[in-house]
Amino acid sequence: MRAALLLALLSLSCATHVAVEPGNAREVGRELSRNAVGDGEPSIETLWVLNRRGLADRFAEDPVGVIRELHQGLEGRGELDRLFALSELSYLHADRSGDRSHFLAAAVYAYAFLSRLTGEDRVRATDPRSRAAGDLYERGLTRGFETEQGEVVFSEGKVALPFGELDLALEPRGFTWGGFRLTSFRSAADLVVIGVRNRYRSRGVGAPLLAEVAPIEGRVTPAAARRVPAGVKVPVTAILTVDSPRAAVVSGRVSGRLSLYAADETEQVSIGSTELPLEIEWTSALADTLSSASFPPNDVLVAREDDPLRAPDGLYMLQPHRPGRIPVVLVHGTASRPGAWAQLVNELMSDRRIRHRFEFWYFSYRTTSPISYSAALLRDSLRRAVAELDPAGTDPDLARMVVIGHSQGGLLAHLLTVHSGDAFWAGLTSEPFDRVPSEPEIREVLRRALFIEPLPFVKRLIFMSTPHHGSYLASWRIEALTPWFIRLPGRVAAFGPEFLELGLPEGRAKQEMKRVPTGVDNMTPGNWFLETLAPLPLAPGVTAHSIIAVRGGEPYEDENDGLVEYRSAHFPPAKSEKVILHATHEVAGNPRAILEVRRILREHLGAEMPASVP
Repeated sequence: MRAALLLALLSLSCATHVAVEPGNAREVGRELSRNAVGDGEPSIETLWVLNRRGLADRFAEDPVGVIRELHQGLEGRGELDRLFALSELSYLHADRSGDRSHFLAAAVYAYAFLSRLTGEDRVRATDPRSRAAGDLYERGLTRGFETEQGEVVFSEGKVALPFGELDLALEPRGFTWGGFRLTSFRSAADLVVIGVRNRYRSRGVGAPLLAEVAPIEGRVTPAAARRVPAGVKVPVTAILTVDSPRAAVVSGRVSGRLSLYAADETEQVSIGSTELPLEIEWTSALADTLSSASFPPNDVLVAREDDPLRAPDGLYMLQPHRPGRIPVVLVHGTASRPGAWAQLVNELMSDRRIRHRFEFWYFSYRTTSPISYSAALLRDSLRRAVAELDPAGTDPDLARMVVIGHSQGGLLAHLLTVHSGDAFWAGLTSEPFDRVPSEPEIREVLRRALFIEPLPFVKRLIFMSTPHHGSYLASWRIEALTPWFIRLPGRVAAFGPEFLELGLPEGRAKQEMKRVPTGVDNMTPGNWFLETLAPLPLAPGVTAHSIIAVRGGEPYEDENDGLVEYRSAHFPPAKSEKVILHATHEVAGNPRAILEVRRILREHLGAEMPASVP
C-alpha cells in the first residue's frame, strides 16, 4: 500500500529530470555554434528568444505568425536579441518556402542588428551573432533578388516586405568598371571551386558576387576591350544600406540604397561614420574566368590555318590596367594554356600588397610555332599594349614590367631582353639580310623574328623550369612519330620551302632545316637556336631569377624534372636560383615555387619578404 501511494505521488509530480551526461565534444560544439545559414536550424541565441516567449514549438506550424508576433514591440526590452532572432527565423522560413520577401526581411533585420556598433547596447565583436548576422545579411540580400536560373537581378523601386515595404534605389556608378558594364551577377556562395588548393575570401560586410563584363561604347577602345576576353568574371560586393534602420524596421517604411564595389577598385566601404572591410570572394572569380574565358584553343589539339600576324595578338588581361599597378606577364609552356597559372595567381592575389601593386596579364600562343616567331608576337603585343594604355608615356609602373615564363615560355621571355644583332641570321646564311631577294611579307617576318632588340619596359624575368639548353624530351622528336599531333599555322608552314628556295649560302641552321622548325625542334639539345640564344647577355637594368624543379633530392646537379635537366635550366646570369626538390616540371603550381615568386615580386617593390613568412 505504501509503495503504491509513493508511485501515485510521483506520477502527479511536475518535476523534470535534470542532469548532465558525458557527450561528444564535437556534437556539443556543433550545437553551440549552429545557425540558420550554415546548418538550416536556429542558433541557440534564437532559441532563447523563442523559449522565453513559449514560441519554439509553434514556429514549426506557424512561422509567419511567430515572426509577426516577435516583430511587435521591437522597441522594447531585448531589441537586439529580437532583431537577430527575426533575421534567422525570416531566413529559415524563406529557405523552406521560397518566399523572397522574407529573404529580404532577413537582410534588413540583420543590417539593423549590425548597425548598433557603439554605445552600451551594442553588438560586440566577440558575440558569435556578429558573424552569423553578416552571413544572414549576405545570403538574404542575394537570395532575395535571385531568379530561378541563379542570376541575381537587382531591381529599383518598391519591394514588398512581410512587415512593410522597401523603397530601393540603385547607385548606378557601381554598375560600371573601367569602361565596362557589369552584368549577369551570380552569388559566390552558390559556387563550388574546383582545381585550386585554397579558396580565398576577404571577410567583411556585403554580399560577394561574380559579374560578367561588356564594353561600353565610347568608354573603352576596341583594342582595350579585346584585351579583356569574353567570359572574364569580376569579383564585386553588393551593399544594401538602410536609412535609420531601427526606426525603419519598426515603422515598416524602409528606404535603402544598393551599391556595388569592384574588388580591384576598393576593399573598404563607409557605412555612416564607420569604415568597414568588404566581403570579397577572389578565388571563385579567378577559377570561373580561367575555365570559361575565350582564350585561344590549345594549338596542339586544334590546327588553325589563319595567319597569326593578322589574328588577335594573344595578350589578355583579367582587368583593365590601372595606373599605379605593375604588369606581371605570364607566358605558358608547350601545349599549355593560361589555366596552368591558376594556383600561382590565386595565391599571389591573397597577398594584399601584391594585389594592390600588380596586375596579371596572360600571353597565349601556338607553341608549335618557331620560338623566335612566337617571341616576336609577344614583343609586338606588349609594345601595342603599352602604346594603347599609355600613349603619352606618363605611367612609370608600365615601365617596370615583370615577365614569368614557364618552360618554352621562359625562352620567349628571354628573347624580350636581349640584343641579338645578326647572330640568329648568321646561323641561317652568310648572305647579308639586306641582299636577300624575297617577298616583303617573308622579309618582315624574318626581320621581326631574327633581329631582336630588348623591350625597355621589361625589367625583371622569372624563369620556371626553362630549358635554356634544351629538353631531352624534345630530342625524342615526338612530332616525327605522330606528324598529325603538332601542326604549324598554315602561313608559317609555307615559309620553310619559300626560304629554302632562295638559294642562299648555307649556314649551320639551314643545313639542318628541311622545313620551318617547330617549338619542339627549337628545344632539342644542341639546337643552333638555343646555342645562339643562351650566351646573349641580358639588357642593362634587367634582373633575372630561376626557379628549377628536380624530381630527386640533393645533390641535384644531375637531376631533372621529368622533361628538363637541372643543367639545362641553370642560368648563370640569374640573380637568384631556387631549386625545388622532389618536384615535377609543372612547377608553376608548386607551393614552394609560388612562395619564391611572391618573394621576388616583393623584392621588385623594394620590400624583401621575411624568410619567416609561411
